[in-house]
Amino acid sequence: MASLYKKPVKIVDRSTGKKVKTTSKKWWGQYKDAHGRLKRVPLAVDKSAAQAMLNQIVQRVEREKAGLVDPSEEERKRPLADHLREFESYLVNKGVTTKQMRETIGKLKRLVRDRRWLLIGHITPGGTLEFLAQLRRDGLSAQTSNHYLRAAKQFTRWLLRERKTLSDPLQHISRLNVRSDRRHDRRALSQAEFERLLTAARTGKRVENIAGADRAILYVLAAWTGFRKGELGSLTLRSLRLDANPPTATVAACYSKHRRTDTQVLHPELVNQLREWLATKRGIKPDEPLFPISGSVPGGVERKTNKMMERDIMAARDAWLAEAKDADELEQRLQSDFLCYCNHDGLFADFHSMRHLFITSLERAGVTPKMAQTLARHSDIRLTLGIYTHVELSDCSAAIKSLPGPPRGGGDGAGEKSVA
Repeated sequence: MASLYKKPVKIVDRSTGKKVKTTSKKWWGQYKDAHGRLKRVPLAVDKSAAQAMLNQIVQRVEREKAGLVDPSEEERKRPLADHLREFESYLVNKGVTTKQMRETIGKLKRLVRDRRWLLIGHITPGGTLEFLAQLRRDGLSAQTSNHYLRAAKQFTRWLLRERKTLSDPLQHISRLNVRSDRRHDRRALSQAEFERLLTAARTGKRVENIAGADRAILYVLAAWTGFRKGELGSLTLRSLRLDANPPTATVAACYSKHRRTDTQVLHPELVNQLREWLATKRGIKPDEPLFPISGSVPGGVERKTNKMMERDIMAARDAWLAEAKDADELEQRLQSDFLCYCNHDGLFADFHSMRHLFITSLERAGVTPKMAQTLARHSDIRLTLGIYTHVELSDCSAAIKSLPGPPRGGGDGAGEKSVA
C-alpha cells in the first residue's frame, strides 16, 4: 500500500548548537513501482497536495502494470541536448573514431539548432526534409545531404533501441540518388599517366613537407594495395612482411575503415621498390609511421594529400605539353584530358583515385568480380563494380575486337526445314 510519512532528519538547534532529531517539512510518499520495487519520493509541504500527488503516482503505476503507460514517457520529457550527450558517449564507447564522432555530432547539432528542436517529440520527417532541402538550395550536394540524413537516422534508431521513444520518426525517409548530383566523382589514371605522375613526383620539390621520392612510393603503394589515406598513414616497419611468402602489408583494426585487421598481399615488383626506398630510410624506428600523412595516427601529421596529387599531376602535364613538336600538336594536347586533375567530364584524379586505379587494374587484368571485391575489402560487390571500376573507351574497343566477326550471310540455307 502507498502511504505518506514525514522523513526523519537532523538539524542544528541554533540556540544550543546541537543536532536534534525532527521530521522533514515536506511529506514523503512510499509506494511500490510496477516491478514491485519499493520507492520513496518527496512530495509537498501541504498534506492534501501530497496525498493528491501520491494518488497520481499510484494511478500511473497501475496503468503501467496494465500495459497502458508509455515506458518512454519520462525520456521524452528530458531535453534533447541530454540525449545528444548520451549518444555522443555511446559513439565513443562503441569505438567510433574521434573524427567520425565529431562529424556525426556536429551534423546533428546543426540540424537540431536549425529546427529549434528541444524534445524528442519535436523531431519530425517534414522538418528534417526541409533542413536537407535548404542545404541543397545553399549549394551543398546530394551526397552531403545524405551524410546529414545518415547521422540523423543513426540518432533516431539509437533513441528507439534505448527505449527513449516508441517509434523512429525518420524511418521512412530515403536517401537521395547521388548519381543525379555528383560533385566529386573520380577516375582511374591510365598506365601512361601513372608513369608520368611518378616521374614528376620523384623529380619535384617537397609538397606538404613530403619529399618527392616519398610521394612517388606512396602513390605506388596506394595504387597497388588500394589502401586509403588513413590506412597508408598508419603503416610502420612492423606492418610490412617483405620476406614472407607471400609478402604482405597489414593495417591494424583501429586504423581500418571497417575496424578490422586488413592484410594485403604485395606485388613482387612493389616489394622490390619498397626495399629500395627503405634502404634510404635507415634511421626510421619500427613503430614510426612510414608516411606521416594522417593526424589520426600517433606521430603522424594531417597532410593535404589531394594537394600533393594535384601539384604532381599538373607538373606531369606541363612536362608532357612541353614535349609537343609544333603548335598543332600542342593545341591537340591542350584539348586532351591526359594528365588532367579534373577532366572535361568533371572526374578527378585526386589521391583517393589511386584506390580507383587499384580496383580498375584488377578488372583490366581479368580478375573475377568476387576476387576484386575481396581485394578491395568491400562488403557489397555493387560498390566494387559500380563506383570503383572504370571502363574506358579503349577497354570497350578491346572487348569488341575480342568477339568473333559477324557472318556475312548469303548461304544456301542447307539443313533448314520449311515450316508449313
